[in-house]
Amino acid sequence: MTDKALVFDIQRFSLHDGPGIRTLFFFKGCPLRCQWCQNPEGLFPYREMAYYGQFCIGCGECRQACPEDAITYEGAERIIRARCTRCGACAEVCYAEALRVVGREYTPEELLAEALKDEPFYKTSGGGITVSGGEPTLQPEPLRAFLRLCKGSGLHTALETCGFTSWAVLSSLLPDLDLVLYDVKAVDPGLHRRLTGRDNAEILANLRRLTETGVAVIPRVPLIPTLNATDDNLRAIADLLAELGFRVAHLMPYHRLGESKLARLDSPQSPLNLDELTAEDKERAAGWFTARGLRVSLGGG
Repeated sequence: MTDKALVFDIQRFSLHDGPGIRTLFFFKGCPLRCQWCQNPEGLFPYREMAYYGQFCIGCGECRQACPEDAITYEGAERIIRARCTRCGACAEVCYAEALRVVGREYTPEELLAEALKDEPFYKTSGGGITVSGGEPTLQPEPLRAFLRLCKGSGLHTALETCGFTSWAVLSSLLPDLDLVLYDVKAVDPGLHRRLTGRDNAEILANLRRLTETGVAVIPRVPLIPTLNATDDNLRAIADLLAELGFRVAHLMPYHRLGESKLARLDSPQSPLNLDELTAEDKERAAGWFTARGLRVSLGGG
């Protein structure tokens, strides 16, 4: 039997991660540690416990249910992380849903059933499904099986990836993919390592290989103030994309939504608390790409 996928969210009616109306499936686990991560709940390849303090009614049911005595009512945090085994017993009795398990296992067939719930919207809008994360290629077997089932059901399929995976894994997915949304964060390997904790040699090599396959690829460039949204880095990325023959680039401006999730989790990440880019900043960033003949979309699409 095919392995199950560990998924931390299913988001419906998305308009920014591929054509038309889409259903997004967020697979858990990521090899990178981007300082601006928008989905910190997707970093680790195991389920986690999240605490939404604004919903807690102080009923005490979670403390009684916890087999590890890992619940406290002293201070703002509810979970004693050093004791918690992430069993989920507290979440099962939390009526207010202040305590939640992040990550649920699905078979590929169960994921397809979730996707088909929105099939009428795909047909009327030219949409489909997008698999994101985390980094979906860390779960290659259930990912491959899910994409194959979707294509067999006539659904448009897209993969959002950071590209940090083996070519063997990435190329095995291509027969069942209509679109790849490919993150390009930096060209300089030292800068990429400082920003994400990993070298980018394999990422750039995979991007080059993808351009030779015939599959549709759209590069996505995060714009993080003071970190990678610099003239030198954006010029280098624009030069690379033009060299590889791309005609479209999605620029993804920084926002703080991912940082608001950190307090709910046992996360090693810290909020950046950067100022968001101004309209002038975005226009200047886009200029590096349009000057090289690329059509720019801000925020995906």
